[in-house]
Amino acid sequence: MNATLPSTGQAGPQDRTSKVLIWILLFVIVACFLGMAAATRSTYRQVAPLPQQMVTADGTPVMSYADIVGGKSGFQKADLMDYGSLYGMGSAFGEDYTAEYLVQLAREVRNDLALARYGKPFDAIDADRQSGITNSMREQLRGIDLSQSQVVLPDAVAKAIEALRPRIATALLTDDFGKGYTGARALNPTSASQTANFLLYSSLTTVARRPGKDYSWTSNWPAEPLVGNAPTKATFVWTWASFTMVFFAIGAVLVIFRLWIEPKAANETFEPALLGFKAATPSQKALWKYFLVVAGVLLVQILAGSIMAHYYTDRVSFYGIDVGKWLPFAFLRSVHLQAPIIWIGVSWIAAGLFLAPLIGGREPARQKLLVDLIFWVLVTIVAGALIGDYLGVMGMVDEHWFWFGNQGLSYLELGRFWQIGFFVGLTVWCLVLLRAFGPTLKSLFKQGGGSIYGLFRIEHLLWISTLTVALFYVFGMIPLGSPNPSFSITDFWRWWVVHLWVELAFELFTAAVTGYFLMALGLVSRQMVERAVLFEWVLIFIGGVLGTGHHLYWAGEPGLWVGVGSMFSFVEVLPLVLLVLEAIDQQLHIRAKKEFPYKLAYLYILGAAFWNFVGAGVFGGGTLNAPLVNYYEHGTFLTLNHAHTSMFGAFGLLAIGLLYMVLRYLNGERPWSDRIGVWAFWLYNTGLVMWIVLNFYPIGWPQLEAVYTHGYAYARSMAFYDTTTFWQWMRMPGDIVFAVAALMMAWDFVAKLWAQRVAVPGIAVLAAEPVG
Repeated sequence: MNATLPSTGQAGPQDRTSKVLIWILLFVIVACFLGMAAATRSTYRQVAPLPQQMVTADGTPVMSYADIVGGKSGFQKADLMDYGSLYGMGSAFGEDYTAEYLVQLAREVRNDLALARYGKPFDAIDADRQSGITNSMREQLRGIDLSQSQVVLPDAVAKAIEALRPRIATALLTDDFGKGYTGARALNPTSASQTANFLLYSSLTTVARRPGKDYSWTSNWPAEPLVGNAPTKATFVWTWASFTMVFFAIGAVLVIFRLWIEPKAANETFEPALLGFKAATPSQKALWKYFLVVAGVLLVQILAGSIMAHYYTDRVSFYGIDVGKWLPFAFLRSVHLQAPIIWIGVSWIAAGLFLAPLIGGREPARQKLLVDLIFWVLVTIVAGALIGDYLGVMGMVDEHWFWFGNQGLSYLELGRFWQIGFFVGLTVWCLVLLRAFGPTLKSLFKQGGGSIYGLFRIEHLLWISTLTVALFYVFGMIPLGSPNPSFSITDFWRWWVVHLWVELAFELFTAAVTGYFLMALGLVSRQMVERAVLFEWVLIFIGGVLGTGHHLYWAGEPGLWVGVGSMFSFVEVLPLVLLVLEAIDQQLHIRAKKEFPYKLAYLYILGAAFWNFVGAGVFGGGTLNAPLVNYYEHGTFLTLNHAHTSMFGAFGLLAIGLLYMVLRYLNGERPWSDRIGVWAFWLYNTGLVMWIVLNFYPIGWPQLEAVYTHGYAYARSMAFYDTTTFWQWMRMPGDIVFAVAALMMAWDFVAKLWAQRVAVPGIAVLAAEPVG
């Protein structure tokens, strides 16, 4: 093999494998989004319907379309998704409203039928009669046809709804600190009554049959013995098909990687652009404040998470402080969810802005001004969003809650005004990067002969990945001006953001930025990086786009998602396997370089690759996404296990690794120590393992068994959580270890930034374009 170093401004040639992968990638992108478009159309046509009216047999109104839609807005306005959940979507603390009110509704109907038929309450009749009444209750609930514009309810069901509605409305407005619940300050008696209607309607969708089908609008979710809800045949069959496919796919991917991606080709070129240190440009020096925001917001996230965890044990107070009165669980959870999006996003923005002058080969005019502008725009949006979030939950933003308060959707709690501002900030970031990368991107395109191949060099892929981070945020704003009447449609678009961010845009960025740094640090050739990143992108698109469907099994969506979602979501594990293999290979290269200056950064990146596979792959796509498993596991502590280990383990550690890489470069020839950063790394990982071993699994496994044995409503009740008190307290040791790691990292950031105030003589500075 002939390994060469290209001349300045020249990139090595693309090889034949890369060109083939480019066409495969283009085909996959088009095919996946055409498939998603078709599935979206089907979703709108088959989603759980909203009747115009529900009436009794004699035509007496029970519930109207306006009640349901108004109640859905009330559900969001009060941010109930951050205390309990709907269709299992939301918080694992507090009841699942659909499951809980399904059980209450069934019991009321059963009791009314017993009184009407035998003149006695259900509990007062003998076992044979109870069995007959239970069957009648199931038949009446299943027989409700929600597809009709005017739904006629059986008298027992209508009577049960009339009885439950005022109870639910009162409960929504009342503090119940024994359950860790702060009454919905954002609701009044009228809106609380509408919200109760919405919750009861949602419960009906879980048992009422789709026309012509033998399963409900939610594919018989949740598991509930009382109403006879059990997995469908499709749930079982597609689980088997998914496992079969993924094992074949893993073998095929490893063979392809070994035969065509990994082998070194002739004329491979090495371009160690980041070896050696240049003096920081003004825009790079201005990044110091981004580091402080990352450290500060991470500490806020840990504080909110620690108080939230305490709610599972002592729900009345936080060590004697009536915290629920001023800091409702819903607000703390919304902060805990938004915080990682903020600090991980800010770290990636900082990494991109750091790379801009290095990739472009010069400091664009007014680049520092733009770096400062992006920072202050982000700070303003984050501060405004958090204040609006709190005021919305506390009922202080009434008429304009949707725009300036809390939107009430997990991970998308920001009011619409702040969402738009955040999107504008991301867009400006992409444009600033394009402005800086521009000359290099043009040069690479020309070197590719001006053909389509020239658009797929690693620098182009890096910029495209940043563009996807901004682009897919838009889908969470459908429709723009007001809440969608249907929760199922709202949740469909919510997952377009959450899933396509995490499983597509974030993964694309992870592969591209890691690949670029590998090349820029001289660890691997340009050709190897481009082959590997293109191949990973193919797999990421296959699993990331249609794989969104695994979130939509049980939320009133069409049954097609059980097949589509399970088959494609399993593919998500495949690029994660490659990331681990590459990380191991990277470590071998690094060990061979005794003076390699970025060992600390790559320790974090290696950790990110490991947790990406374990947290996102094994704990997520490899197990929980299987429909038959997800049917029982959905919204339990095993989901929390997946969320924590994948979000922080995969993307959080990568974000920290990128920041340490930037810090190391900016530090130049000044004295540098990895010690505190290494300690923080191992404490972070120790904390994650302690959460798994002492909290998530000891609670998650019994909870999974409780769903299977007693039904989802019980498994999500305080009665179940009362059986897990010891293991809830055992969350604390991991929290402490994790918090110590974050404090050490914050101290290390500040110390290293402070040390960089001292100038290092004799280092060249990147040329800056003249202002004007």
